[in-house]
Amino acid sequence: MGKLVWLASYPKSGNTWLRAFLHNYIAQPEAPYSINKLADLSAVECAAAFFRPHASKPLAELSPAEVQALRPAVHRDLTKLHSDLVFVKTHNANLALHGTAFCTPSVTAGAIVVVRDPRDVALSYAAYTGLSVEETVAFMGQTGAANRGTAIQVFELLGSWSTHVASWTQERTFLTLRYEDMVAEPRAAFARVVKYLGDDDNPGRLAKAIAFSRFDVLAAQERRDGYAAHAPGARGRFFREGRAALWKSALGAAQIKKIETDHGEMMRRFSYL
Repeated sequence: MGKLVWLASYPKSGNTWLRAFLHNYIAQPEAPYSINKLADLSAVECAAAFFRPHASKPLAELSPAEVQALRPAVHRDLTKLHSDLVFVKTHNANLALHGTAFCTPSVTAGAIVVVRDPRDVALSYAAYTGLSVEETVAFMGQTGAANRGTAIQVFELLGSWSTHVASWTQERTFLTLRYEDMVAEPRAAFARVVKYLGDDDNPGRLAKAIAFSRFDVLAAQERRDGYAAHAPGARGRFFREGRAALWKSALGAAQIKKIETDHGEMMRRFSYL
């Protein structure tokens, strides 16, 4: 059995919120765990630091095929970060490219997958990157959508929103959470996370971890301390609203139609339509 538990999501879907909860639940701190220390108990798969020891040239010069060839070794390295399970954040689709899986099966113990209404994802992603909503909606509809490699992170393959969600949620041994349920019923949603990881029910510990990772707490930390893990070129605040269904008052009719046309089948599967 593998050791890696993937924390998987399309960007701006609640992955960092999940990581904050896990840090507060596992570490049981006396004050909310710092958003700038979320690498203490979880790793970011695309981080350049993990790939650099295996690369023969600067990471920004690596082709996607060359990055893929390094991934199995990098994932084996990640298993050594902790003696127990190792949590690894990824925005990659659960697919293969150039004959290599983005999430190496042999070292995988499981995955916690967060899915969010793509209409809200489009709003949040656009605000964060500085792109227009139209550009973001178009990007989310591209089967080969990817984030290029830089000096601090390697190439990531997202795929379209629908492709990404389908790739992760077809595996029945993985836990899937809807962002909207995390907002509306955090006690029930995060209790599923704890149960999936095999921990005993501890209402007090769970409630404290949920309180310490509330969205307003995370946003206040960002305002006070900044957020060191901003993606290259990011424009807006990372923690913006943290609510569901903001698209109803913020998206135009054409934007809504485009998203629902591109992703209607998957949206219906998760009761977004």
